[in-house]
Amino acid sequence: MAERTEAFGREASGVPGSRLTHDDRRRISAWLAEGLGYAEIGRRLGRPTSTISREVARNAGPGDYLADHAQQTAGTRARRRRSVHGTEPPPGERSEAARAFVERFAGLLAGTGLTRMASRVFVCLITSDAGSLTAAELVRGLRVSPASVSKAIAHLETLELVGREPDQGGRRERYFVGDDVWIRAWRADTGAHAEVAEAARWGVEIFGDGTPAGDRLARMGGFFRRISEQMGGGSSGTTGRDALTALAALVYAARPLTVDDLAAALGWPRERAAEALGTAEHRPDLTDPLALRRAGPGTYAVTPRDDHLSPAQRAALRPEDHCSP
Repeated sequence: MAERTEAFGREASGVPGSRLTHDDRRRISAWLAEGLGYAEIGRRLGRPTSTISREVARNAGPGDYLADHAQQTAGTRARRRRSVHGTEPPPGERSEAARAFVERFAGLLAGTGLTRMASRVFVCLITSDAGSLTAAELVRGLRVSPASVSKAIAHLETLELVGREPDQGGRRERYFVGDDVWIRAWRADTGAHAEVAEAARWGVEIFGDGTPAGDRLARMGGFFRRISEQMGGGSSGTTGRDALTALAALVYAARPLTVDDLAAALGWPRERAAEALGTAEHRPDLTDPLALRRAGPGTYAVTPRDDHLSPAQRAALRPEDHCSP
């Protein structure tokens, strides 16, 4: 049955590179509902995985991907492109304000690490009325060589910032910026920050916890870990639970503990205990209303956060104020 379904999907999809049909979209919707991934759906339809992911990202509705809604959205986009194709002025022939914006925005993107030419191509694509441009249109608009445009497109495709699709009639290709590019860029940054945090943690182990270099690396790792967790929608469940378990252990012990003491008491590897303490130390939002503090080199203690109490309240609660005469 599965083989017949796959064969039927390939037959209905037509020539590779042709546009998705309404029947294709019905199958995509049904297979997504079954929990199939983009790669498997692409294999069944005889399409690249990127075609399926782009289709879902661009034509899905507010909720799930629905075939009828996707077909209507794709048709509207195609009609809009046909209406502007041949009438939209190339980027280099736009108004002075538009040209100034393209150059200014491209300069800002170049500051993030893109090459200048790749930045100019990228901005031209996202400001195009049609939503896409051919290589020839980019060459005319930017007044550069075809080789420059080709190199810039290759760079943007490597970063997954630009996609391509057949032009009307399939003789040429049009380049576009996918609607899901920002999500993918966000996830890429999140992964990079997590890698830096992990490398810093490894450095702490090499240079020693509590050493000047180890302390600096621990602070650096905590910073990038915090960014990664916030960009990714919060700390991972395991990391967060470990941090709270370490905090509970310090409260129960009622005395400062070293990383080795905590690891031995909890039956954890030392690396896990150090990571849990690092998370607790650099995530006050996670440990509130308690806070982790360093009681010495490689030694940790827990204390209540006093920023929830006024000076008068803290004074009234000090143990020495209630000692018997």
